[in-house]
Amino acid sequence: MVKTFLAGALFSFVSLVVSAQAFAQAEVIEKRQDAMKGNSANAKAIKAGVESKDYATVEAKAKDIMGTADKIPSLFPKGSTTGKTKAKPEIWEKPDDFAKAAKNLSKAASELAAAAKSGDDAAVGTKVKALGDACGACHKQFRAEKYAE
Repeated sequence: MVKTFLAGALFSFVSLVVSAQAFAQAEVIEKRQDAMKGNSANAKAIKAGVESKDYATVEAKAKDIMGTADKIPSLFPKGSTTGKTKAKPEIWEKPDDFAKAAKNLSKAASELAAAAKSGDDAAVGTKVKALGDACGACHKQFRAEKYAE
């Protein structure tokens, strides 16, 4: 009887710990996906802003991307590899490269914000391309095409 109770209690405790870890993983993944969706929405707003020459919007959205880029490495804590995610293992295998890619994105966004503030059409065009290149370079190296399950 005591053995059965202890086995049941142990099973319940292990289940609780595993469930808590799974929930924490899902929460971390959701948080980073929200940040990336925000970057995507900001990029679309930048594109529309460039087309309409609304450089105040371009500047603001570039600064939003810059702020998110600075947080990207912290959105991928060690061990947050399971669940519905497109994150490749290279994020954790090459953390310095991943952090550098995030810094490149931040720099590109900062340069775009400065170009937008200046109102220089040619510079804005060049910096928009550089921002897209920074996004694409990171995605190519660190993001899978399909979700891992």
